[in-house]
Amino acid sequence: MTNDLHTFIHLLFIGFIALFPVVNPIGSAFILAPYFTDLTEGQKRTAVRKITFYAFMICVVALFTGHWILQLFGLSIPVVQLAGGIMICKIGWEFLSSDKESSQTDTDKNTASSMNGYESIQDKLFYPITFPITAGAGTISVLFTLSAHSAGKTTEDYLIGTGAILLAIIFICALIYIFYLNAKKMIDHLGSKGEMIINRITAFLIFCVGLQIAITGIRSLIKGG
Repeated sequence: MTNDLHTFIHLLFIGFIALFPVVNPIGSAFILAPYFTDLTEGQKRTAVRKITFYAFMICVVALFTGHWILQLFGLSIPVVQLAGGIMICKIGWEFLSSDKESSQTDTDKNTASSMNGYESIQDKLFYPITFPITAGAGTISVLFTLSAHSAGKTTEDYLIGTGAILLAIIFICALIYIFYLNAKKMIDHLGSKGEMIINRITAFLIFCVGLQIAITGIRSLIKGG
C-alpha cells in the first residue's frame, strides 16, 4: 500500500510538471484576456467554465482514446505536433502583427472586432480559445507519452498511473479556471502600458511555443523516416 501511494504521488507530480508548461495557464490567460473584455462578470464566468470543461474533455479523450484515434486516422504524434504547432504559430503571429499604438483598443480590433457580448465569442470558445491555445498539440502529445507508461502493465499499475494523470489534469484545469477568470484583474494592476507589454510578450511566447512544437514534430518525422 505504501509503495502504491508513493508511486501514485510520484506519477501525479510528474504529470503536473509535464502538463503545466505546455498548457501554460498563466501565459494563456494574459493572451486571451481581450476575448473577455466586453463580457459581464456572469458571462465571463460562464465562458471560462465552458473553456475549462472543453480543456478537461480534450485531455481525458487524449488520455484514454488518443492511441486509437491516431490509429483510426493513420496519424502519428509527430504529425499532430507539426499541425498543432503551425496553428499555434498562426495565432501568435496574428496577435503580434496587430497595430502597435494602443493596448486594449488595438488588440480588441484585431482579435475580437465584434466582441459585443457572450454571443460574439461563443463560437470561439472551443476553437481557437480551448484548442489549440489552451490545450493544443503539445498537451495531447504529453498525455500520449504519459499514458504510454501505464500501457501494457498490470491492471493495478494501469489504474494507479491513469488515476494519477487524471488527477494532474484536474489540478491543471482548476488553474485554467482561476487564472482565466482573474486575468483582467492581474492586467489592471499593470496599467495600460503593462497590459500592452504583457500581451506582446505572451503573444511572442505563444508563437515560440508553436514553433518549438512544430520543430519537434519535424525532427521526429525526420528520425522516423
